[in-house]
Amino acid sequence: MKIRKPITLGLAALAGIAFACGGGGEQQSSESSASSTPAPAKEISLEEKYQDDPIYIKGLEKIKASDCQSCHMVERKIVGPSYAEVAAKYETTDENIDMLAQKVINGGVGNWGEVPMPAHPGLSEEDAKDMVKYVLLLKK
Repeated sequence: MKIRKPITLGLAALAGIAFACGGGGEQQSSESSASSTPAPAKEISLEEKYQDDPIYIKGLEKIKASDCQSCHMVERKIVGPSYAEVAAKYETTDENIDMLAQKVINGGVGNWGEVPMPAHPGLSEEDAKDMVKYVLLLKK
């Protein structure tokens, strides 16, 4: 008998919490709840956003075929800056594309810290520009 009272009180408390959290009572119709609360905007992935963009497609293919991903990621810094950080720092101009393509080919140090970016002398200027254009598309 003495155990029943605490168990009964515990069950009553759980039922009260469940009811307060929406576990009981009338449910609203989906029409009224849909009109009062806007649906959150669906976040579009880069692949969806740029799936038909030839700059995105060419640049991504060339980056995947290179060693870029061993030091860079789209939104997270590894050894070098993320592509998003580079895109945020530089405007998409012909001058910046040329300058950044030369940095990819010749390497460098000092713009993003003391870790040097290795040179990629076997990379053509056209390929480097395609890669840079892809990176600059990632501007938020």
